[in-house]
Amino acid sequence: MGEQEKDNVVEEELKSNSEEEIEIIDTEEAEGNSGEDDEAEALQKDIQSLQQEKEETYQRMLRLQAEFDNFKKRSQKEKEADRKYKSQDLVNELLPVMDNFERALKIEVTEATSSLIDGITMVYKQLQDALKSQGVEVIEAEGKEFDPNEHHAVMQIEDDEMESNIVAEELQKGYKLKDRVIRPAMVKVTK
Repeated sequence: MGEQEKDNVVEEELKSNSEEEIEIIDTEEAEGNSGEDDEAEALQKDIQSLQQEKEETYQRMLRLQAEFDNFKKRSQKEKEADRKYKSQDLVNELLPVMDNFERALKIEVTEATSSLIDGITMVYKQLQDALKSQGVEVIEAEGKEFDPNEHHAVMQIEDDEMESNIVAEELQKGYKLKDRVIRPAMVKVTK
């Protein structure tokens, strides 16, 4: 064999060897890339899972913040109501005393009872002023239209001179503390 033929044989062997090496390298790269692709997919899934978990945590935090804000508002309203109506229990205890003073002031005044009635009147007015300073008001009833929120009807009467559903007579005074009815007025109502 001549040198040229040897060179051709060597070149062909080199070509076939390099083609085999290229195929091996391509196969290795493909195998390496598929491993990298699998790893990238797993990382992408982890990222999505973490993003979803972050969003859920954020939404939970927003709900908790809203609940806390509502709790603060509700607590503030309760404190304000407590302050506003702090004297309600005391007022409830004093209403029968007011009723008794009013009954005492209805007795017939004589020379013997005149100074006693004057003393009762002074104490009654002081008690009225003290209650008024705390926000206690008398509920106006007689001649007004019946309001079930402020009046307690115990009787119905027929009266041709008055319209229907009007308070004809007040049997017991009613009282409000600021805007809350403490005791409704006990009344007779027309049919």
